[in-house]
Amino acid sequence: MSFELPALPYAYNALDAHIDTATMEIHHTKHHQAYVNKLNDAIKGTEAEGKSLEEIIKNISKFGAGVRNNGGGHYNHSLFWTILSPSPAKAPEGALKAAIDKKWGSLEDFKTQFEQAAATRFGSGWAWLYVTADGEVAIASTPNQDNPLMDVNPENGTPILGLDVWEHAYYLKYQNKRPDYITAFWNVLDWKAVEANYAKVVG
Repeated sequence: MSFELPALPYAYNALDAHIDTATMEIHHTKHHQAYVNKLNDAIKGTEAEGKSLEEIIKNISKFGAGVRNNGGGHYNHSLFWTILSPSPAKAPEGALKAAIDKKWGSLEDFKTQFEQAAATRFGSGWAWLYVTADGEVAIASTPNQDNPLMDVNPENGTPILGLDVWEHAYYLKYQNKRPDYITAFWNVLDWKAVEANYAKVVG
């Protein structure tokens, strides 16, 4: 079984007011597809072949840079697409809201710290909301296509929300204004999807 590019759950132009159509199409069909293709090539003949993407990511220290970079790229983007929506829930509810309020005091305070993590990531990378092994929510920023699920990451846990801050994710619309892109992200982030991710982790 080789890995495949997942279909987007919306049209390329669905988020156009905040993430432009050209960026979405190039990001999905070129960048993400390239990660999938290169991951399939990288795992051939290795013990990663036949394993699930999650298994590979959790044990990434066993594999080379090709698997790490492209496996991370496939995992990260697969999560990213599913938390975006043209008609998103604008705030979390229930258990996730309670966890965020307990950790940061309010959604606005969480957003401030998350935005800082995304804006200050030097070069290419991601900002994350993730769940630690003891069930706490936490913020992290990782370089390149790394993520908190990887066993090489000191801030280890299961991602439930990720923001891509590689330039290819925003440069056509926002150029060098990464903070503007980060602010726009909240307009298309579907907290219902993040809540579902959280529920899967905490049970």
